[in-house]
Amino acid sequence: MSNLFEAAGMDDGAPRPLADRLRPRMLDEVVGQDHLLKGKGPIARMRDQGRIASMILWGPPGVGKTTIARLLAQDSGLEFEPLSAVFSGVADLKKVFERARARRQAGRGTLLFVDEIHRFNRAQQDGFLPVVEEGVITLVGATTENPSFELNAALLSRCQVLVLKRLGDEALGQLLDRAEADYGRDLPVTPEGRATLTALADGDGRYLLNLAEEVFESEPDHKLEPREIAELLQKRAPAYDKDREEHYNLISALHKAVRGSDPNAALYWLARMLGAGEDPLFLARRIVRMANEDIGLADPTAIHAALAAKDVYDFLGSPEGELALAQAVVHLACAPKSNAVYTAWKGAMKTARETGSLMPPKHILNAPTKLMKSEGYGSGYEYDNDAEGGVSGQDYFPDEMRERPVFYRPTDRGREAVIAERLERWRALRNNRRG
Repeated sequence: MSNLFEAAGMDDGAPRPLADRLRPRMLDEVVGQDHLLKGKGPIARMRDQGRIASMILWGPPGVGKTTIARLLAQDSGLEFEPLSAVFSGVADLKKVFERARARRQAGRGTLLFVDEIHRFNRAQQDGFLPVVEEGVITLVGATTENPSFELNAALLSRCQVLVLKRLGDEALGQLLDRAEADYGRDLPVTPEGRATLTALADGDGRYLLNLAEEVFESEPDHKLEPREIAELLQKRAPAYDKDREEHYNLISALHKAVRGSDPNAALYWLARMLGAGEDPLFLARRIVRMANEDIGLADPTAIHAALAAKDVYDFLGSPEGELALAQAVVHLACAPKSNAVYTAWKGAMKTARETGSLMPPKHILNAPTKLMKSEGYGSGYEYDNDAEGGVSGQDYFPDEMRERPVFYRPTDRGREAVIAERLERWRALRNNRRG
């Protein structure tokens, strides 16, 4: 640990943040990542076999990515070279590679840790390929973004992607226990206050220790309740980036909760997105899409509710207009579901592409000229409103299509149950006419 402070011109006696004082000194002290570090976990297997493969550590902030990389270098006797992709460029990479080659000639290896590796562009990522293949470095990259979206396929093929989990309550509780041991006294909070601290951390161990340090250093004369903790600490904004993976994860969760007819879960994900600063009109557009894709004619009022919510939000703005979005989400979640129109449209598009430019049957074509009448245009057309029941049963597909495709198959849910009965009567009428 001291090398970090010596590099910054500090000695071991200098004041150090709690999160740094409690940084694990061995892999067994890392909390919350037993699926990687214990038993048959991939990193545990590497340690047992005495080899460290290049890897990408993917996970949220504050779960131990940097610590694991540092301790892997320590355990394997490799020189630890840390870099941040935010502050480094091609020149920095070249210097690291040169030092690594020199060490290799001296019989020593290098573990290059690249934080926020997804920040490097594709050309910079390609620069890792030869030194990884030659064994000049063992690369450990850390990222909070989905590697399959942000990293080159060539680089991914040379690295094992390991997923780190956000820290659960048990792991966060262990960190608070260690904080109390470091200070030599209990955290001055009630049990409810302790739970509040854990909730505020949102799975980020480093952030939890920073919060605990603020509470310790405030030296209150009594145990703090949740309300007092909220006054003492500033609440952290949820981890969310509107053009990154978390955005797509949450909108997917909202859409699937509506599709799954769970209004409570749908409201939760809606609140999560609005609380994180999502554009309400983006959500309104997605709600309209849900009404079309997942409900359709099972509840024809769903699309009107979705569009009305957009109009109300346009009129009122935030925060009052957000209630209209919530009402539309509940309406859609509680509505009977059908994707029959959505499926029918895809089928119709496919058949239209396959059949090319077939003409409509002549009896449904207009005949504004004598020539067209002589060619049979409009001959035999029956006006449906004059037919019994308002349906003549004529054929409307091209004559060349021998099979009459059925694209729309209504469900037995909601309004579509009635539609299904009606369509079956009309289908029988057409079949009888065709003989």
